[in-house]
Amino acid sequence: MKKSDGKGKKAVGMLGLGAAVLWMSSSALAQTQYVYADVLESRPIYQAVTVSAPREECWHEQVQVRDSHRSGSRTPALISAIVGGAIGNAVGNNSSSRKVGTVVGAVLGHSVGRDIVAANSRHEPARYETVQHCKVVDEYYDEERLMGYQVRYRYNGEDFSVRMDDDPGEQIRLRVQVEPVR
Repeated sequence: MKKSDGKGKKAVGMLGLGAAVLWMSSSALAQTQYVYADVLESRPIYQAVTVSAPREECWHEQVQVRDSHRSGSRTPALISAIVGGAIGNAVGNNSSSRKVGTVVGAVLGHSVGRDIVAANSRHEPARYETVQHCKVVDEYYDEERLMGYQVRYRYNGEDFSVRMDDDPGEQIRLRVQVEPVR
């Protein structure tokens, strides 16, 4: 068996390096230059799209308003129950009749107080306020959007066409790359 001295690996490496240099020199021979060509036509390209735009829609509405100090107050009924209980207690002769008089007076006083509260709320005229309500709604509409330009130009006696984002004007800049044929 023969021992390798590493010369074969160096030869393969040198061959690869030579190929890379040759490839780089051929692309180095290629030249890039910029020229201008006359624009024959530049036609805008539009596309129809549907667009959504949010907008606020508001309206006024009449709503009935209740005064908070009169609605649901139980104070008159409670005071009437206490006063009725006190009167019922004072009317009774002995201990058991005072207890019965207190209970009956409290129940009747509560009933009278509740009727007073109900009567006061019925005589109150209805009051209305104007309230504004708003909501966001989407409004859809169609519009045409500019998508680019279809440009026709002439270079070296031949007509070419290309789509571009911007209008190039009267002339279009071209990149010309010249490289030798092998």
